[in-house]
Amino acid sequence: MESSRVWRRPRLSTQILLLQVGIIVITLGAGLAVSLVQARRQLDRQTGEHSLAIARAVASLDTIVEAFDDPKPERTINPIAEAIRRKTGAAFIVVANRQGIRYSHPNREEIGQRISTDPSVALSGREYVGSQTGTLGRSVRAKVPLRNRNGRVIGLVSVGFLERTVAARLRADLPVILIPPALGLALGILGAVLLAGRIKRQTFGLEPEEIGALLEQHEAMLHGIREGTLTADLAGRVTLVNDEARRLLGLGDDAVGRNLAEIVPPGHVREVMAGNVDEPDQVVLVNYRVLVVNRMPVAVRGKEIGAVITLRDRTELEALLRELNDVRSLADALRAQEHEFSHRLHVIAGLMDVGRHDEAIRFIQQESLVRQALVASLMDSGADPVLVGLLLGKAAVASERGVELRVTEDSRLPGELAEARDVITIVGNLVDNALDSVAPAGSGYIEVTIREEHDGILIRVHDSGPGVDPRLMDEIFTDGFTTKIAAGVGRRGLGLALVSQAVQRRSGRVRVENAEGASFTVFLPHARSSLGAASR
Repeated sequence: MESSRVWRRPRLSTQILLLQVGIIVITLGAGLAVSLVQARRQLDRQTGEHSLAIARAVASLDTIVEAFDDPKPERTINPIAEAIRRKTGAAFIVVANRQGIRYSHPNREEIGQRISTDPSVALSGREYVGSQTGTLGRSVRAKVPLRNRNGRVIGLVSVGFLERTVAARLRADLPVILIPPALGLALGILGAVLLAGRIKRQTFGLEPEEIGALLEQHEAMLHGIREGTLTADLAGRVTLVNDEARRLLGLGDDAVGRNLAEIVPPGHVREVMAGNVDEPDQVVLVNYRVLVVNRMPVAVRGKEIGAVITLRDRTELEALLRELNDVRSLADALRAQEHEFSHRLHVIAGLMDVGRHDEAIRFIQQESLVRQALVASLMDSGADPVLVGLLLGKAAVASERGVELRVTEDSRLPGELAEARDVITIVGNLVDNALDSVAPAGSGYIEVTIREEHDGILIRVHDSGPGVDPRLMDEIFTDGFTTKIAAGVGRRGLGLALVSQAVQRRSGRVRVENAEGASFTVFLPHARSSLGAASR
């Protein structure tokens, strides 16, 4: 059975290590080659200069020049040349006449023979330094003209060092030349190992294919979930944001990289997202939406690196919850009224039993006069039934809490409302705010004025409570602002913020005054008026 081996690509850290080592080896190898070439050239140049100095010294000897007049010049010249050669370490010192006949040579058999290289440069009166191949092999040599006392060229002096001798000198210097590249190679390999290890730790040991797959899964999950998600670093800069978060917060494509304070409106939402509020599930108001915000710190290897912020849209759910709370409050009020009504029936029955009919009639009229007047005025006004239902429900709740809610005589309730949602939001929240202000005293009143005018609707809610602290006039409509004890902390401070946003949405205006209590006045232009104002 044949076994086949499947080739596996080396791990990313191994590839990086091999690449770094390869680059270092190639770079240092090229540098070493250049260094060797430069060192060889330097040695050749120094050897040439040494040869030239020796040749000049030999050519300047009077004994050498005078020996040219002897019948056998080699008998005088060769011993002198050989003595100098041995002392200087030169490979040869050749003295020749104008015909190129040697008078000295390390090999005595070559004396009297014509020199093997071209002597024309030296015989023309010029010096020569270079590399040539002679009878002893290739050498670095210098040739200088030999002149008599009259300055006439009578011959030449050639001094040379064999190239193998120069190469041996280079090999002797090689350890010194190799020390810097070897040290650089060792440091480079060590740095490559450390870098590969760091990259492996930074990528958690994942390979490029695994990182790519994780990125694809991350993108699919991030943009597929229905919750808004943002991540921010320790400096508060947004590092990631998904599509749902862009929609809920109304962010543009340039949100990543910007600070949270630049892209998030001021108020409770900014405080929560910045981490200044520790409680979970904070309900905030952003761009007419009710959102639940959670901020969770993120730590990697025990070190905090930022935070993940999640956003859930609860606009419709919050509206339902508020309606449910209103229904519950109304149900509680109706149950209390049932008990109160039964008590009153008992009083009436008792008065009838003892024959106090007149007092029973007066009691009935006194107890029902105010309530009947309110119900009759609202039912006969022809107002929007949703608005009438809201006022009657709030009146029942107020009565249960010992507060009288009345509609002023100058009110002219509108009929069918095209903008019923905004009116209901404003009236309901202002009355709830007034109830929270008056009810702790155990008695008081709330006056509601709703008047339809030719260009809009005027809403005024005045209560007999302590009023609004003048220092807080500019803050009470901010999302999350509250002066109440933090019970159910996540949902406090929304009522007046919803009023403010409804007014802004309709291009209206709101005013707060202290006049024997707090008075909130809102004017909402009709849809046509607001459009006209916007166009102007």
